[in-house]
Amino acid sequence: MKILNNIFLGKKILIYGLGKSGISSYSFLKNRSKVYLFDDNHKLNLKHNQKIISLKEIQKINFDIIIISPGIDISNCKLSKFLKKNFKKIHTDLDVLFSFFNNESITITGTNGKSTTAKILHDALIDQNKDSRLIGNIGNPALSEKNISKKTIFVIEASSYQLEYSSIFRSKYAVILNISSDHIERHKSLKNYVNAKFKLLKSQKRGSFAFVKKDDELINKKLKRNKYNSKIYRVQTSNLNKEFSKINNKYFITDGNKENLSFIFKIASKLKLNKKKLIKTINKFKGLDYRQQIIFDKKNLTIINDSKSTSFASSESVLKNLNTVYWILGGIPKKGDKFKLSKIKSKNFKVFIFGAYHNKFLSILKNKVNVKSFGNLQEILKVIFSEIQSQKSKKNIIFFSPAGASFDSFKNFEDRGYYFNQIIKKYTNAN
Repeated sequence: MKILNNIFLGKKILIYGLGKSGISSYSFLKNRSKVYLFDDNHKLNLKHNQKIISLKEIQKINFDIIIISPGIDISNCKLSKFLKKNFKKIHTDLDVLFSFFNNESITITGTNGKSTTAKILHDALIDQNKDSRLIGNIGNPALSEKNISKKTIFVIEASSYQLEYSSIFRSKYAVILNISSDHIERHKSLKNYVNAKFKLLKSQKRGSFAFVKKDDELINKKLKRNKYNSKIYRVQTSNLNKEFSKINNKYFITDGNKENLSFIFKIASKLKLNKKKLIKTINKFKGLDYRQQIIFDKKNLTIINDSKSTSFASSESVLKNLNTVYWILGGIPKKGDKFKLSKIKSKNFKVFIFGAYHNKFLSILKNKVNVKSFGNLQEILKVIFSEIQSQKSKKNIIFFSPAGASFDSFKNFEDRGYYFNQIIKKYTNAN
């Protein structure tokens, strides 16, 4: 553990945002500094003696450090003016982690595929007797891990929000899987979004390594315009027939998941992992909940729950590999998002839209696909199952991939995915 000249020791620290990462930051720092807590929801019931301080109290204290949760948007929160005034004091739990531990870390970001790639890599390290910890957006909050030794390896899934606010964090191994237009409503522009992702490479020193998608337009533009200290590997995400000939797992039939594996093989090679053991890890991987998750698979019907999808690019990576598809989408469409599949490919599926934003989806999809709008998911599934029952000899796929944020009707994508599963059970149990 690093202690000398640690910027988080003996300071006045404000933790803003009391979700999992905020609470774990408090638990880690409460005996190391004077820590104050604040959340936009001042009625939170905390299991701590220390209370949430008020806005008036915050104005009276000269904080040394402000640690904010990734979910905080400094342009749209109760402390917006205060945060902008004290922007140079802002840090994240990843900064705290880096300041206390010298451990090797593999940090994975990208628009799509972060969670799956991080989980497979973590599983591979565990299967090869490495002390791997899966943290960040997936797994435990960064500061909740216990019994960390010098051999501990951190596998970190990092969002653009975390990277944007991090000030001192850096990772020996950095991974950018892909970049497409996303979170523009938060970052204000595509340029800002790309810059947030590339903070991961910008912070690296010599002797570090970066893995990026070779044929990604936005990544290549950024690489051409800037120089980085790390050794950069451009990962070819196609023509991997040799490796994939040994993969016997239907979870990896989609282009998106094949791309994820391309990075796994490249990183594993650099880490000198045993290839035979790696193949075994991949073949037993069951996927993550609500991420291209096959929840039903029998004679004439396969049902895929991809509630994690919040953009067209995410849905398209699966759709391009499927035929005879009932595609269900809805939620809040991302600003600037576009549907890029051709008309020819799109004729292989029917589209069903639910929710208050159906008109926005219709305007994006018009003239490309056969679209129908409904008030809710129940109505859609009633129509789909009725149609499927009338053509039992035909193989059908129900693909729940919303291509929009979940916050119009649900707490998060997990809540949305669970809700979909509960409705599906009523139909599949009845058959």
